[in-house]
Amino acid sequence: MALFNRKKSTTSAAPAAASAPAAAPVAVLDRDAFGAATQAVGDVTGSYDLDVTHSRVGFSARHAMVTTVRGAFTDFAGEATIDTAEPARSSVTLTIQAASVNTGQEQRDGHLRTGDFFDVETYPTITFVSTQVSRPEADLWSIAGELTIKDVTRPVTVEFEQTGSAKDPYGNLRVGFEGSTTINRADWGLSFNAALETGGVLVSEKIKLDFDISAIARTA
Repeated sequence: MALFNRKKSTTSAAPAAASAPAAAPVAVLDRDAFGAATQAVGDVTGSYDLDVTHSRVGFSARHAMVTTVRGAFTDFAGEATIDTAEPARSSVTLTIQAASVNTGQEQRDGHLRTGDFFDVETYPTITFVSTQVSRPEADLWSIAGELTIKDVTRPVTVEFEQTGSAKDPYGNLRVGFEGSTTINRADWGLSFNAALETGGVLVSEKIKLDFDISAIARTA
C-alpha cells in the first residue's frame, strides 16, 4: 500500500521535486538588542563610585547536572579609579554583603547563608581588590585581583568590556562595563555537595561570576 494512501501518478514522468523551504533564521545573541551604546566622552579617566541600583553582581551554577540556577547579591558597594593613558594605575575595590545572596527561592538562599556555603554570621563580607589592571584593546579591560570569601583569598582575573559612557538627566557622567569569569567554589571552602544516583553531583563546583556595572564619576 502506498504511504498515506497516496495514489500513484498516471503521468509518465515524475514531477520535479519541490524546492526545500528556506531554513528558518537561527536566533543569536544580539549585542545591540537595546540600541547602540552611547559615548559621551572619549576619555573616561577619573574616580568613580559604583551605582548599585543600576549594577548587578551575579553568579550561576549547574544544578543536578541538568540546568542552570542563577542568583545575585543585592547589597554591595564599590569604587574604581580609571586611567586610560596608563591602565596599570587603575584600580577597583568591591565589597559584598554575603547575606544578601538571592536566587529567588528562600529555602535555597537560607542554605547558602549557612556554614555549608557562605557562613554569613562568621564571614559577613566578600571582597575583591584589584592588583593589576591592563587594557589589551580600546574597549577591553583585564582586571586581576584578590577575591576573599570566608577569609580565604585567591587570585581571580575578570575580563571586562567597556560598554559605553553617558550623561544622564541628572548631570552624572556614567561609564558601563560588562564582565565575567569562572571560579571553582571549593577553592574558597564552599565545598558542600551531594552525589547523584545517576552520576555527577547536585551542585557544580564551577561557578560563573557575572558583572554588569554602571559607575558614576565623582564630581570635584
